[in-house]
Amino acid sequence: MTHTIRTAVIGVGYLGKFHAEKYASLPQASLVAVVDTHALAREEIAKKHQTTALTHYQDLLGKVDAVSIVTPTPLHFPIAQFFLEHGVHVLIEKPITQTPAEAEILIQLAQQRGCLLQVGHIERFNPALAGLQPWLHQPRFIESHRLTPFKLRGTDVNVVLDLMIHDIDIIQSLIPAPIHHIDATGASILSGEIDVANARIEFTNGCVASVTASRVSTQTKRLMNIFQEESALSLDFQQASLSICKKGAFNPTSGISEILREEFVFEHKDALLAEINAFLLAIAHNTPPLVSGQEGKRALETAIYISSLVQKPIPALA
Repeated sequence: MTHTIRTAVIGVGYLGKFHAEKYASLPQASLVAVVDTHALAREEIAKKHQTTALTHYQDLLGKVDAVSIVTPTPLHFPIAQFFLEHGVHVLIEKPITQTPAEAEILIQLAQQRGCLLQVGHIERFNPALAGLQPWLHQPRFIESHRLTPFKLRGTDVNVVLDLMIHDIDIIQSLIPAPIHHIDATGASILSGEIDVANARIEFTNGCVASVTASRVSTQTKRLMNIFQEESALSLDFQQASLSICKKGAFNPTSGISEILREEFVFEHKDALLAEINAFLLAIAHNTPPLVSGQEGKRALETAIYISSLVQKPIPALA
């Protein structure tokens, strides 16, 4: 595909409005329309980007090559299914769907129709993660902390599906082995859903990951520490930085090896712009997406299982 890619955004709430902004800014795309059931939201975004406002996504048929689906999770599947059935490429926000069975239907449908299905695990486009790759060598232990203050937005799903799923996706992309065992615990604090959770994930290759997520914290943190033979790697996704502590040469005077430290701060980039640009490039060049439907399904399966282990969360505060 060499022509300008005709795009639309379905759902222009908090996150969807940024999807519209990115498409409108990219020369290889034209923002044909925005779709939302809320009149004020769609009209405001349409006016801002000089495009069409629609109430029904079905009205886009024949007018678009690709769409972003940025609706509440229960709507992901029917909307994505509609567009894939009609040969339209789909970027779908995480989690991919409510169930792995729905995700599998979309994966098969995309393959049958020759469409691209990309899942919006935006942290994959963080420059710190790209900077990590040359240093990564058979991790033995990983710990991650993803903490945010409480916000009403996003509480339609629990914290595992809202926040922890980012780190689940990253860790599963880094560890080339199946999961062997998971233990998890969590609590409902404010929302009636699980608001804080920790999971211990054991992989068949011996690597263990301790993953913590909270949406009731006093501050925002997005950290991951990776421990491997002769080195420790610390990522700060918020600061786009990487700290490395590694074993150096043996010092005969002290009788121990030197400890070397390196610090990298990467240029802050617009991760959503990078994600959407990658989506459009994959469409144009007919290449696989960075985060495939299969990877989205894998992260969803793990997140659902972790959620199921948190059997009896503490009741929400009155």
